Amino acid sequence: MKVSKSTIVRTIMLVIVLINLILEKCGVDIIKADESAVLQAVEYIIEIAAIIAAWWYNNSFSKKALKAQQYLEELRKEEAYV
Repeated sequence: MKVSKSTIVRTIMLVIVLINLILEKCGVDIIKADESAVLQAVEYIIEIAAIIAAWWYNNSFSKKALKAQQYLEELRKEEAYV
């Protein structure tokens, strides 16, 4: 199931409104944000998360990943001889 950007933005806006209500009751300055600013922030977060995920999954760091990479390289060498 894929959640749309607009659903995420509306949810964040709801959270901001709720936080603003609480802050206003406590006499603290409210958070000023419009829908386009939240949408842009969500897009940046998604892009950064995608970049980090791609980098993480395309590089071997754990012992299991290094072992799997070594095994894959051995299989490729065997295929070259066939």
